[in-house]
Amino acid sequence: MATALESIRETINSQTLTYKQKVQALAGLAENLLEAPRLSKECAEALEQRIICDMYEGNAPYRGRYILPDYSIALKHGSTFLEIPPAQDLDDALAYLLIMYSQTPSITGYPVYFGDLDTLLLPYVDDVSDEELYSKLKRFWISLDRMFPDAFAHTDLSPTYNRVAKMILLLERELLQVVPNISVKVDPELTSDAYLLDAVKTVFECGKPHFINDPMMRSDLGEHYAAVSCYNSLKVGGGSHTLVRLNLREAVLSSPYGSEEFLSDILPHFVALTAELMESRIRYLVEESGFYDSSWLSAEGLINIDNFSAMFGIFGLAEAVNILMERDGVSGTYGHSEVANELSYRITSEVSEIVATTPMPYCKGNGGFAFLHSQSGIDLDIGVTAGTRIPIGTEPPLIQHLNTVARHHHLFQAGVSDILAFDETAVKNPEAVVDVIKGAFKSGMRDFTFNLDSNDFIRITGYLVRKSDLAKMPSARHSSTFLGAGAVEGSHVDTRKTKRVVSYESSPLLSS
Repeated sequence: MATALESIRETINSQTLTYKQKVQALAGLAENLLEAPRLSKECAEALEQRIICDMYEGNAPYRGRYILPDYSIALKHGSTFLEIPPAQDLDDALAYLLIMYSQTPSITGYPVYFGDLDTLLLPYVDDVSDEELYSKLKRFWISLDRMFPDAFAHTDLSPTYNRVAKMILLLERELLQVVPNISVKVDPELTSDAYLLDAVKTVFECGKPHFINDPMMRSDLGEHYAAVSCYNSLKVGGGSHTLVRLNLREAVLSSPYGSEEFLSDILPHFVALTAELMESRIRYLVEESGFYDSSWLSAEGLINIDNFSAMFGIFGLAEAVNILMERDGVSGTYGHSEVANELSYRITSEVSEIVATTPMPYCKGNGGFAFLHSQSGIDLDIGVTAGTRIPIGTEPPLIQHLNTVARHHHLFQAGVSDILAFDETAVKNPEAVVDVIKGAFKSGMRDFTFNLDSNDFIRITGYLVRKSDLAKMPSARHSSTFLGAGAVEGSHVDTRKTKRVVSYESSPLLSS
């Protein structure tokens, strides 16, 4: 393993990283020269064994992991720090947003949240023609991709079909950009089938947007929430201090026990250690680095520490269940056996109950507790399935797939992801895909995402890479492409089983 100085030298001399990619890599190497926040011996050992994981956030947290500024405040009132007055027209709004994004930190080095852009821009378009809106928004959209080249940068669109949302979807189909990632908030009372159909046809071209069960989100997070980065649902004006996660597969493998002993003894033990890791990182961020005391976003009210919480993630549920089933001497695997599916739900419910009753400092954004999150994986996850998903390549038929995973979704306030891969029958039946989305939300899904296997985009976890960009490796303009390449090579995320999409008359459960 290279020493720290060797890694620094290797980064500086790299011929494939861009200048900004080098700067961010060097910052991470410098941070990791410091000692990590203090942990108990037992917690440190679990972290070293990667049973629990700090997501490689760095040894000295100095910015919140996910920050969701309320940009509307600065648009309405201006910013003293940035020396900008209130926005008077669309040109002002677009320029001011780009300025604010450049000053918004996150774990990626780029803003993970661009705001709910249709909602932010609608007050400024009344006197703007469709031709002007197209021209101005197109320049802005290109700027987002070129200035913030990271696929975790995200915008949300409101549940109501409107001029700005319609133009954004049009531009997405035309430009075929990686940035921004997009989610559409779907409300059965507000979101028209025409809106959903427009969004579905956009997915056919560029893999975006995601679809969000807006009523479920609002019931858990309140009216002012957003999905950002990779299926991470958090409060606007706040965010998440950190994301730590528990590898359920490794937790099972740490002992020889069957399911009952795992649920009663082993699982609570490692949940507690994960919580210790989380608390240690939160306290350093808030009490030692002083991020919330020194940030201009706090000073001007765009964020408030009382709107922040933290994200307790789990992954590897499928492997944990399958190993425990074998130890119990029971046949069946996750997604294909009711016994296995029931065990999976017992595991996630147990984690949820412990997390919901473990106090966490500086987490007023969730009443003093962390949010549970079904973590969608990183490129280093080899042989372990993201979150609560069914392993790639073993996915069952559509209805069975949805019924398996939807049961978990209500537990994960901070986001849960399941990716469905559709074949070309979807293009011929876009209305049927609309029915699938509506039926999935009725069945209890929080987020819905699908890929089309024939376009240039591969959805990795919650973010996208272009196949054409992977072909250019080892260099890439988007920093997220490096992660995507690792996921394709290590986890074969491009081999998800595709599903045929037919009319709801042929699959009546979709419309129930």
